[in-house]
Amino acid sequence: MARYRLRFVLQEFDLPRGTTLIGRSLDCHLTIEDPLVSRRHARIVVTDTGAHIEDLGSRNGVKVNGAPIRQATMLRNGDRLRIGTQELVFSRVDEAARAHSRTTGQLRLCANCRQPYPREMLACPSCEATEQTDDETLTASGSSLSHQWSMQLFVEALERALRLGRISDAERLVRGASAQVEELLASGGRVEDVALAALAAQAAATTLATADPAWAVWVLEIYGRCAKIPPSSVVERLAKVTENHRSVAREAFAALSERLQPLTGQASRSELDALTLLSELASENALEASADWP
Repeated sequence: MARYRLRFVLQEFDLPRGTTLIGRSLDCHLTIEDPLVSRRHARIVVTDTGAHIEDLGSRNGVKVNGAPIRQATMLRNGDRLRIGTQELVFSRVDEAARAHSRTTGQLRLCANCRQPYPREMLACPSCEATEQTDDETLTASGSSLSHQWSMQLFVEALERALRLGRISDAERLVRGASAQVEELLASGGRVEDVALAALAAQAAATTLATADPAWAVWVLEIYGRCAKIPPSSVVERLAKVTENHRSVAREAFAALSERLQPLTGQASRSELDALTLLSELASENALEASADWP
């Protein structure tokens, strides 16, 4: 009978004949401490005729080569499985390679840098953080990953944390999202408009929940660094949440307005409306601030 294996970043796991359970619970054969993984998320069944994967009613589902599965799905060599935020590669192996892998394992997702690592290690080998991921499964329906932990997954998790009133989790998630954007920009990548707008909305909500203007101001700065014109809806939301922080917001709105002025000639009508709103907010904040000066 053919032998099969899962490759998962730092580890490789043999799939023995029978059932291999994958989930966040320590009772699973492959444990992944990821807040988007359910306690018993999926199972892979190996028989004489091959191997198939089944979703065990998980909250966030299972994807095979990017497509959500609705029923037991046969696996082929090289198939990519998406479980939570993680991608596992299914492969067929020969006997010689089998000695280098294991049939069980426990992986922890670093809460700081989002890299998975063996649970027996005391700290993440990538960033040396010791913080564990959340114990409750977060929702990420309809989202996809890029750059290990996608912006959309951050937004989904952040939205849920805010809805549940879990402010400390929201702050942790928005820190992670901001770090994701910074990493992407530092590596020469670009942030998609839709993803940035969605993050901006949740950053504004975090500012409201924490009374900390830093996240709304950070979004204004990122739009400037990306040379992107934010949608009017984003500008309006940011303006609303910074009403109680006008002295801080004044500089951020003015800086963004000035930074984006060269784009006026190629802007669409909706973008021109957003630029006009930005300019008005910068002026209004400046006038209100000057009224407070002695």
